[in-house]
Amino acid sequence: MTKSKHSKPCKISVIGDGGWGTTLAIHLSGLKYDVRLWGAFPPYIKEMKKRGTNFRFLPGIKLPKALTLSDDLKESLEFCDLIVFAAPSKYTPSVLKQIKATNVRLSNKLFLSVTKGIDTSRLIRMSQIIEQELPKPLKLAVLSGPTIAKEVALKVPSTAVIASKNRNTAKKIQSIVNSPHFRIYTNNDVVGVEVGGSIKNIIAIACGICDGLKLGTNTKAAILTRGLAEMARLGKVLGAKPQTFAGLTGLGDLATTCYSLSSRNRCLGEQIGQGKSAKKILASMHMVAEGAETVKAAYKLSLKHKIDMPITAEIYKIIYKNKKAKKAVLDLMNRKVRSE
Repeated sequence: MTKSKHSKPCKISVIGDGGWGTTLAIHLSGLKYDVRLWGAFPPYIKEMKKRGTNFRFLPGIKLPKALTLSDDLKESLEFCDLIVFAAPSKYTPSVLKQIKATNVRLSNKLFLSVTKGIDTSRLIRMSQIIEQELPKPLKLAVLSGPTIAKEVALKVPSTAVIASKNRNTAKKIQSIVNSPHFRIYTNNDVVGVEVGGSIKNIIAIACGICDGLKLGTNTKAAILTRGLAEMARLGKVLGAKPQTFAGLTGLGDLATTCYSLSSRNRCLGEQIGQGKSAKKILASMHMVAEGAETVKAAYKLSLKHKIDMPITAEIYKIIYKNKKAKKAVLDLMNRKVRSE
């Protein structure tokens, strides 16, 4: 396989064996890179090896024989030139502490975060947590976009964006990840890319609630559009570029997550709309619905910065204050009238 001049790294470790981490490991293995997929639970890694599939998080997709599965974090980090960090946002700080404790030198490696979310205690983005927790210097980038994991694994034409403060870092990782079925763009607006990838999960829960309540296309389109406005308001305050939210990591990712039947966040919202308890739904889910965690941070940020984020506020109240979905919709519709 011919690789560009930027594609020196050929050994890759994906840290996190959830659906998205597994998908990227499959994708990169298919591009003939030497790839390891690390998971935190040895019994599950053993069972994955036995079955040849990630049966819990990416069912129905066979793992390539060339893909190595590992539960040894230090070995996985020492092995690679590129680290793809795919731990859920809720567990990101603890996994980063484990990475730091290995004492593996990271300054000579590329580090790509594909985790979407905002830390609920520090109210900072995933790349900021990575920069705080890990030794510097770090060749850090983030990846986000309209990417349903199973579709990427099945080689359905898909797109995403790699953003980094360092243009060379973004371009190097772009040249590694890009393929004929997974087109990668670059961007230097790390803030905008991460905010878009985080807030869209909250709006997807709201759209799912619309589905569960059978409210129709008009309502869902309104939620998506006004949700995009909330995303842009928060992004502006945090230092993002407005145009980013009209791109793949803003509108593109938002539309995919709000309408896809495979979206975990939309599915969570749909069940809430059908009258089920959010607490019980979340407790029964194998996979993480990031929006349920992110809404805590987004709600706190809206209060801290005095940003108008009514959809976010209502989703927070539904999940954590036991507010009824129908009442939340009624309250949104009866807010004081204003200009768009």
